[in-house]
Amino acid sequence: MQDTLQRLFRYKAWADDELLTTLGRLGGESPVTQLAIKALSHTYVVDRIFAAHLRHKGHAYTSANLAELPTLKTLSADIRASDREYMDYVSTLDREQLAESLDFTFTDGAPGRMSREEMLMHVITHGVGHRGQVSAVMLLNSIAPANDGFTTWLHQAEASARRRVNPDQAARSTPPPVTVP
Repeated sequence: MQDTLQRLFRYKAWADDELLTTLGRLGGESPVTQLAIKALSHTYVVDRIFAAHLRHKGHAYTSANLAELPTLKTLSADIRASDREYMDYVSTLDREQLAESLDFTFTDGAPGRMSREEMLMHVITHGVGHRGQVSAVMLLNSIAPANDGFTTWLHQAEASARRRVNPDQAARSTPPPVTVP
């Protein structure tokens, strides 16, 4: 499972980056931008809350939503930094650590208990859901969403294992055509 989690968090970082880059091209005047910031800032806060739970640390969040929304630029930098932190974190875990159950408190005060593996899977699936919401809003506004699917990432990140050739490599490795006089 550790290898799978490492791959999923690399995928998450890539998908977040694809969406954030696409949103950055829209500009602040797009009707999608503020809705995207709201959904993605919520995802970011949940990521940070669970990062604290995973490390047995406290956090300052009293809600899974921010009272004041950041700019897309600030949020993008924060999400990218958080994604890098998660990729580093999951690379250090062994099977025993993944199975360890941790007690924590939800922002509404309710007690929680989950294994590290369950928490990490929550972070992954939660992010997928909200990226999907943003993509749906983009489609409703006739804007092409980011191409951030897992299969797209797999075939880019692991092109040789997927029997895919990077177009740049193909151009360099294809021999010139032979002409017969």
